[in-house]
Amino acid sequence: MSDQRASFPEVALRAPRADELPTASALCLRSKAHWGYDKAFMDACCDELTLAREDLLVSELMLAVTARAIVGVAQLSQNENVVELEKLFIEPDWIGRGIGKLLFNWSVEKARYLGAHTISVTADPYAVPFYEKMGFERFGQEASGSVAGPILPIYQLQL
Repeated sequence: MSDQRASFPEVALRAPRADELPTASALCLRSKAHWGYDKAFMDACCDELTLAREDLLVSELMLAVTARAIVGVAQLSQNENVVELEKLFIEPDWIGRGIGKLLFNWSVEKARYLGAHTISVTADPYAVPFYEKMGFERFGQEASGSVAGPILPIYQLQL
C-alpha cells in the first residue's frame, strides 16, 4: 500500500500496537462526545467504541498519528464482498483538517485490496454530511446497537 499523508506532513498512517488500543478507544469516545451526546448515551456506547486486542486479529485497524499523539482511528471488518467501516473517529481538535479524508482514502484502498465491491457504514447522524461528501449513498436504516430508540442510516459506497 502507498504511504498516505494528509495535506500537512506531520500526520502519517500506521497500524496500532496493542498497548495503544486504550488510547485509541479514548479518542473514539472523545470524538463521539464532541457532538454533544449526554453521559448516559456515552456510557451506553462505551463497549461499542472500545477497541480490544481481538480487534487486531479480526479486523483492519489504522491510526492517524503525529509525532506526539494519535489523532484518528479507522476500523474495517469484512463479510465476503462488503467491508464495514466500523469506526472512523477523529480527535475533536483535528476535525476538519483532512484526517477523516486521509483515513477514508486508506479504507477505500484497503477494501479494494481485500477484494470488496462495497463499503458500508452505519452512520452517526452528525457524520452523514461527511459520508455523502465522500460519495456514499443511503442504503437503508437500522436500530442503534447501543441505545434503545435511535434509528441510524446505513450508507454504502460502491467500489
